[in-house]
Amino acid sequence: MTAISLNAPALFDLSGRVALVTGAGSGIGQRIALGFAQCGADVACLDRRTDGGLSDTATMIEGTGRKAITIGADVTDRSALDRAVEETEAALGPLGIAVNAAGIANANPAEDMDEGQYQTLMDINMKGVFFSCQAEARAMLKHGKGSIINIASMSGVIVNRGLMQVHYNASKAGVIHMSKSMAMEWVARGVRVNSISPGYTATPMNTRPEMVHQTKEFESQTPMQRMASVDEMVGPAVFLASDASSYCTGVDLLVDGGFCCW
Repeated sequence: MTAISLNAPALFDLSGRVALVTGAGSGIGQRIALGFAQCGADVACLDRRTDGGLSDTATMIEGTGRKAITIGADVTDRSALDRAVEETEAALGPLGIAVNAAGIANANPAEDMDEGQYQTLMDINMKGVFFSCQAEARAMLKHGKGSIINIASMSGVIVNRGLMQVHYNASKAGVIHMSKSMAMEWVARGVRVNSISPGYTATPMNTRPEMVHQTKEFESQTPMQRMASVDEMVGPAVFLASDASSYCTGVDLLVDGGFCCW
């Protein structure tokens, strides 16, 4: 049995921990990376973006007094992920937390979707998460402990009304079940694996001007009558990364404003 503090605030303290966050250049990944730093962790930020998002994330983390490194890499490149974990541990110390937030979304009717659109999304959303978990777990298993958190979606649980995205929905359902499967493979060796399934969230992708009418639909379909902010993904991620969730593995945590209740 793992010894944990009985002091409730200390359960969420990530001081002395090292985290790696993929998709850290924007949106949910960026905000979780910053949230981990605000709770005391040093963070390696990985993304394939070249627009300055990664450096912005690192600057915000360093503003909290924590260490940050940036790693430009594509999650579909297994060797790049292996190097990213090695670089993280060399710069910051033993890897103990990982969040895999890198992913894409697009839509097309199933009968019209070409192989390229289907395969590119699956490569990033499924294979990319698998490769990331592999690289992260290899390090964590050597240390005998760790927490991996994969960002899935409520679209892996339900089918979104009005959105023709069969490949996206399937990829996120795959992430949820893959997380559960890996959790059971590694449960006896100290590595926990869980997933977070956000509902409609106000990321840059969902708040573009051309999305305004779709955004109103998202809000009206959600029991809370609004989209989540990226800030609202930090608490669930800190919970699953910290000792507060020491008895949780194989969990898919829905953060959807009640959407899946209807």
